[in-house]
Amino acid sequence: MSLTHLDEQGRARMVDVGAKPDSERVAVARGRITMQPETLALIQAGAVKKGDVLTVAQIAGIQAAKRTHDLIPLCHPLLLTHVAVELKPGEEEGKAWIDIEAVVRTTGKTGVEMEALTAVSVAALTVYDMCKAADRAMRLTDVRLVHKSGGKSGEWNLEER
Repeated sequence: MSLTHLDEQGRARMVDVGAKPDSERVAVARGRITMQPETLALIQAGAVKKGDVLTVAQIAGIQAAKRTHDLIPLCHPLLLTHVAVELKPGEEEGKAWIDIEAVVRTTGKTGVEMEALTAVSVAALTVYDMCKAADRAMRLTDVRLVHKSGGKSGEWNLEER
């Protein structure tokens, strides 16, 4: 296995995808932000002073997917055809969290895995930013790619999917 973002001398490079055929590309990423149950209660009650946490985080995730190439130096700018970010609160036995899932699609020469992962990460960071006054111990966890399809390598699924 070789790393495509390195040239023969081991220097970083942007991969030339010009000769690759277009195909439909899909990526799904997931992650979680854990928090105190009281913090989740504030979010669900709409009592966070900065506003509607779940909606702002959703929009931030969508925006982040669209701007991934500005954040990660060797990513190609892509024309995304679909970005969906969903946040689902959960709580049990004194533990609380918000699960985040991003689905990103395009038709093009390169995949959208980084866009999906960036969407999840920025959505979680937005929750943290909006709620940090109430709970600085929140943790961003388990950010991972769970599905990708399209291109030469075809379909890939993490076992959990």
